[in-house]
Amino acid sequence: MSHVNSDETHRNLLSRIPHCTGREIADWLRAVDEGPALSRFEEKVSWLRGEHGLAYGHAKAIVHEYDLRRAARKLG
Repeated sequence: MSHVNSDETHRNLLSRIPHCTGREIADWLRAVDEGPALSRFEEKVSWLRGEHGLAYGHAKAIVHEYDLRRAARKLG
C-alpha cells in the first residue's frame, strides 16, 4: 500500500492545511522535526493526529512533505 498521493493531491492538501489548522506548513514541519524520534511514516502520522488533533489526510501530507524535504537536503 502506497503512502503517497498524486503530486496534485499532495499540493492541494498542503495548500489547505494553513487554513484548516491555523498553522503554516513550516510550523508543522518543525513540529515533526522536533517531535519524538519516530522512524516509520505511519508512526509520525499517528503522532501528529494524536498530539495535535490533525485529520489523517493532513497529517499524512505533512509527513510526506517532511520526508521529501529531508531527502532533498541529503541529496543537496
